[in-house]
Amino acid sequence: MTHLPLNALKTFEAVARLGSFQKAADELCVTQSAVSHQVRNLEDWLGVALFERTGRRPILTPQSEDLARAVTLSFGDIAAACKRLRAPEGTKPLVIAAIPSIATSWLIPRLSAFRTAHPEIDIQVVYALHGQGIDFDEVDLAFTFGPTPTLASNLKSIPFLSGESAPVCSKWVFQSLGRAHPTLDDILGIGLLHDTDTNGWSQWFKAAGGQTPHALKGPIFEDINMLRTAAFSGQGAALCPLALIHEDLAAGRLSKVSDVTILDDFFYYLIMKKIPDLNKVPALNAFVNWTLDARSTEQISQKT
Repeated sequence: MTHLPLNALKTFEAVARLGSFQKAADELCVTQSAVSHQVRNLEDWLGVALFERTGRRPILTPQSEDLARAVTLSFGDIAAACKRLRAPEGTKPLVIAAIPSIATSWLIPRLSAFRTAHPEIDIQVVYALHGQGIDFDEVDLAFTFGPTPTLASNLKSIPFLSGESAPVCSKWVFQSLGRAHPTLDDILGIGLLHDTDTNGWSQWFKAAGGQTPHALKGPIFEDINMLRTAAFSGQGAALCPLALIHEDLAAGRLSKVSDVTILDDFFYYLIMKKIPDLNKVPALNAFVNWTLDARSTEQISQKT
């Protein structure tokens, strides 16, 4: 078994996958006769028939089905490995998937600093959308949000920013309340803005020790950025992650209406492969280190 007939196996795999000698010939850019010849050679080498040729469509024999699955997976793995190694180092961009809140509120405003520090690294930023899986064959690193993630065995996560969220509103709406510590009725009075659904405010009223209103009215937004913009414009109070609105609070664009928080056990995470593509390792390490250093520096400045 040290000298496998690889050409014949490749031809057999194409016929088995496509269900046609002619389609296999077209894919391999050879004649149908050449395909038949390679399959016959493989059958002679194995000592078994691989297809039933009683009809127009070749049918795998029971004993050849296992071989077809094995060679399809093997050639797929070989093709993937070659794809990863084929391009010279530095020619492929580092692909970063980020949920919209992180992309627009944290990553993109700071990305010029990374590019200045690492002009040799090309970056491609794409959205990681809620409810849609992330293909880590195409993505090198992802920013996600939630409780401790359950990951595939080939992935790892790094906690990045706290998801702790508090109710905020525009500064002028806060001033209109006329008191430094608004009551629950005050908050209801300025109106509630919701992220995705009304569950956030239900959790918050429970955490605040008050009775959850029977009807949590107010517009629902499917993205933190839209929710934050609605709060900016004075449309009501919104539950926003404090880590993403620190600059808004410091600049007076938003004001906290309560110190009670929810989602204290949620985090923004960095997700990546445990063993990344070899030609991406230097760029990936540089980006992760820059991201964590930027976070730490900002957290220190926020405390001083």
